[in-house]
Amino acid sequence: MAAVTMRLPVARAPLDSSALRGGEKHLVAPGDTITTDTGYMRGHGTYVEDDKLIASVAGVVERVNKLVCVRALKARYNGEIGDIVVGRITEVQQKRWKVETNSRLDSVLLLSSINLPGGELRRKSAEDELAMRDYLQEGDLISAEVQSIFSDGAVSLHTRSLKYGKLAQGVLVQVSPSLVKRQKTHFHDLPCGASVILGNNGFIWIYPTPEQKDDEAGGYTANLEPVPLSDREVISRLRNCIMALVAHKIMLFDTSILYCYEASLPHQIKDILKPEVTEEIVLEARQRLLDSEG
Repeated sequence: MAAVTMRLPVARAPLDSSALRGGEKHLVAPGDTITTDTGYMRGHGTYVEDDKLIASVAGVVERVNKLVCVRALKARYNGEIGDIVVGRITEVQQKRWKVETNSRLDSVLLLSSINLPGGELRRKSAEDELAMRDYLQEGDLISAEVQSIFSDGAVSLHTRSLKYGKLAQGVLVQVSPSLVKRQKTHFHDLPCGASVILGNNGFIWIYPTPEQKDDEAGGYTANLEPVPLSDREVISRLRNCIMALVAHKIMLFDTSILYCYEASLPHQIKDILKPEVTEEIVLEARQRLLDSEG
């Protein structure tokens, strides 16, 4: 009979993660007055009433010159051109796929915005339209880049690079988009033997680092070979480390994930999400981040 772990509720002091977010932040709730200075311009998440700039959402006040906006702490993904996203195909339509990307509206991947298998670039024909379900079908996970934003806020994607395409043999982790740090690259091969795609939309894909890059498939063939136990253990440990960082609102990027992974090595994978273990490894990772920044 399997052992069952029972625990009683206990009050724990939350970690102060303000240092990892760039020092003290001006947090506001809906209805809070941000400033009474009429020289500021109104940005997203604010409105003007009685010559006062007031927050309409709960979040962090951001100032760019005279423009003031409030970035919501918890919100759906708002796409920006150039973002890297991980999404799931929800529907195959005429000359397009609908993709769930944690946004208000389904994103769109046009048939004209993909590379054909083998990386071939040419005009898409009626035969290509008939073969759309052979490339991507409902339930498939993909990585893509935001190409444009429609007037209603929906996102248009493209996969015109061999680093994008169908995802297979990995684990999907869903977090708040506000916790994913924007970087030059969101594809990381970690030295622990696994790779991560940190989607700007809060979808994170963890998978075994491929031994060689297969450019012949053009990103639409799934490797269905069994994954070794050692790789599965690394992926599971990374997944639990990411959940530990999320629990303490630590920003997610390659260095923070790697430091947390290394701090978790003395513990078993299943123990990482125990509150006392989570706090220990996150504190160690946080201290290493502060030391490296200093």
